[in-house]
Amino acid sequence: MNSQSKVNAENAASVNATGDERTRLSRPELLAPAGDWECARAAVENGADAIYFGLDCGFNARHRAQNFHLDDLHELMPFLHRRGVRGYTTMNTLVFPSELPRLVPLIETLASTGVDAVLVQDFGVARLVREICPDLEVHASTQMSLTSAETIAAAESLGIRRVVLARELSVKEISQIAGSTSMPLEVFIHGALCVAYSGQCLTSESLGGRSANRGQCAQACRLPYEVVSDGNEVDLGDVRYLLSPQDLAGYDSIVALVQAGIASLKIEGRLKTPEYVANITGHYRRAIDQAVHEGIVSIDPIARQEMELSFSRGFSPGWLEGNDHKRLVPGLQSAKRGIRLGRVERISNDRVLTTLEARLALGDGLGIESTERQGSEQAMQGGRVYSIELTAKKSAGDSVKSAESGVQVWIGFGRGEIDWSVIEADGTIFKNDDPKLNKRLRQTFESSKPATRIDVDFQVDAVVGRPLTLTATVAGVSTDAAVSASIHSDQTLEAARKHPADEAMLRDKLQRLGTTQFQLRHLDAHLEDGPMVPASLLNELRRQVIESLDRQLASPPNRRINVKAGERLLAPIQRDDDDLPSQQREPASSPKLAVLCRTLEQVKTAAQCDVDLVYADFHDIRQYAEVAELCHPHQTPFGIATVRMQKPGEMGLLRVLRRHQADVVLARNLAAIDYFRDQGVEVVADFSLNIANHRAAEWIRSLGAVRTTASYDLNRDQLGDLVQALPSEWLEVVLQQHIPMFHMEHCVFCSVLSPGTNKTNCGRPCDRHVVELRDRVGALHPLHADVACRNTLYNATPQSGAETASELLRSGVHWFRVELLGESPGQTKTTIDLYRRLLSGEVDGATVWRTLKATNRLGVTRGTLESKRHPLAVL
Repeated sequence: MNSQSKVNAENAASVNATGDERTRLSRPELLAPAGDWECARAAVENGADAIYFGLDCGFNARHRAQNFHLDDLHELMPFLHRRGVRGYTTMNTLVFPSELPRLVPLIETLASTGVDAVLVQDFGVARLVREICPDLEVHASTQMSLTSAETIAAAESLGIRRVVLARELSVKEISQIAGSTSMPLEVFIHGALCVAYSGQCLTSESLGGRSANRGQCAQACRLPYEVVSDGNEVDLGDVRYLLSPQDLAGYDSIVALVQAGIASLKIEGRLKTPEYVANITGHYRRAIDQAVHEGIVSIDPIARQEMELSFSRGFSPGWLEGNDHKRLVPGLQSAKRGIRLGRVERISNDRVLTTLEARLALGDGLGIESTERQGSEQAMQGGRVYSIELTAKKSAGDSVKSAESGVQVWIGFGRGEIDWSVIEADGTIFKNDDPKLNKRLRQTFESSKPATRIDVDFQVDAVVGRPLTLTATVAGVSTDAAVSASIHSDQTLEAARKHPADEAMLRDKLQRLGTTQFQLRHLDAHLEDGPMVPASLLNELRRQVIESLDRQLASPPNRRINVKAGERLLAPIQRDDDDLPSQQREPASSPKLAVLCRTLEQVKTAAQCDVDLVYADFHDIRQYAEVAELCHPHQTPFGIATVRMQKPGEMGLLRVLRRHQADVVLARNLAAIDYFRDQGVEVVADFSLNIANHRAAEWIRSLGAVRTTASYDLNRDQLGDLVQALPSEWLEVVLQQHIPMFHMEHCVFCSVLSPGTNKTNCGRPCDRHVVELRDRVGALHPLHADVACRNTLYNATPQSGAETASELLRSGVHWFRVELLGESPGQTKTTIDLYRRLLSGEVDGATVWRTLKATNRLGVTRGTLESKRHPLAVL
């Protein structure tokens, strides 16, 4: 099978056979990206049901996009609603306490201008939106890391109305979630893939001081890496881009997602061109409609090539068909190259001979593989096609304007345009630009006449002796309610002498909607006594009723807006001792040190050092049984860390952890907080919950966490602001660690050290090998796999916030943590002793981080004392 694939056919097989039953499938919303006005128009004219966009005032995860100005909303939202399209604003970054006041007037404007929903990552921001305008929908961004029905259930108290699921879920897992929650779900269907879980990537922060959770991703996943296994470099041949996935093209999964009842299918691309938006939106509009009405999706090779030409690093189904780590990340390149056009067969006089694998025309842009490299990528030589000459016997030497796939041709370029001395023999030729395609795509959204229209239903009441009444109704856009308008003629209708009005005549006049955004769908005509309906009268009423509909659609909905309620959330949270568990009422002069261990030897050493709490975080879940035996003789309480992501079918992992009778659980996802709270186990929320402000911390605490770990996005200054905004007893601060940079469903162990494709057939090389990834500056970053086979790449160099300890102690913080990685027992003891002495005031912070050869940094930056990073680490 071709693009109407086996997967597609299997999906279709479960759809009932009759067309009537197929059409009863609910059509999911098609959600398109819009980085600017042209992209918004491209989305609307090519069939998007909704767009999502950012604002240039910040707080959105695509800082580099052009974005809209706040004042644009007064024009943008009416434009969208007139066209029957919803508009969602991305406010999907973490927000610090000092920034929350800026959000209040912003949210008020979003609500008053008719924005249909706000996409949110930060729990505190979600609360702020709900307080200010309970009628404004809050959608949980994929960066909120809701990956199961259990995590969604925990988040429902935020008032969320839709959840954007992680890209790492398969169709099977998505269907399981949909069957276990009533929450509307949104799924990415096309576009670039992040190798790390969104909201769980700290690479840009760790290497470049730029936060992905603040919209400034540096795309370190697109850089080359080398594998070092057990101290030896692994020869991977041409595979260099170990963390750069191919792009998602999920059309083969649309039928199954429609069957699962997914509310919205989302296209990635707020940094892409309007031609890309027009291209991808148009193809997915047709695919979704075909899936709903026919139970199949057919994408022919030409359509696929058109999509690839707009942008593609190579298409794959992503994770929708399950984990196939080799297919997801072939690792040969990380940038767009276009579609394969052929190979270099001969070179002569600024011409290259090839047999075409795709259509070619004069003016097309081509690239040819070079023997040189430009930075990390293989260089390309190329330019515009100046000439095309056929080689077939009957037409040899004939110049043509275009040629089809399968034809051998000489392709000519401008003199000196290509350095032929560096072209690889048998190298691949790529077509990377098609001006005719781009022109056709631009025509879809540059015309003044709407390319897509809203269905309108007319009702005509034409009764002799009464005024003519015309009612027009369209489906609601900003609300679920339909929008309707009625108009009556001033004069009553007379009986016709020769040609009374009939339905055919009414339909003919009413469907003449010209350049408006409407098209006639249904006509309900009530005619009595053979009325005469003058065409001029009907035309005038049609014009008036359409204008009324247009005004109603453009008007923002009536919403409850309470700015004062939002402003109340800005105030710091005062300590309430009566609300604190007894163990939290210790004075600030009694600092506590927790140590997170990743080996049993580290646990043994930490317990012997009489630390206040030992956390265990093991790859082999069986080792947890030995932790109690190592800690109890020293009367050292211990905790167990959960996995960061909880997917369908993984609640069993939490039940296994419960058996080990830990004193504390370090919860890294919402499902873990809920589960262990109900089990009566003390819970500490870890950094992966991304707590960056006091109202987010308050909400996490309401779920049952006694303490929360501050987000690593907070630098020294911002952490100080957070401490001042809430009771300091709520916090646990990590003073030393190796920053966990990439947290991935993708398994590098399986991809490069195993003949298998996923955890069912990989042979578990992670159990046998110590693996590091070497970056472009030579740093060796340790790679670990957790019990769920997810990979984490840790920064090679530990970082220390030791210099902030005295300031935090003065502010009342008294729970501190040190996280170990590969330290030996001797190094573990040295580290613990230094931090014990630091917290007791015996040594200063500079002595600690210099002794441990750590970088002097808290979280991801040092704030106003930010230290320099290697300029090549992230570009």
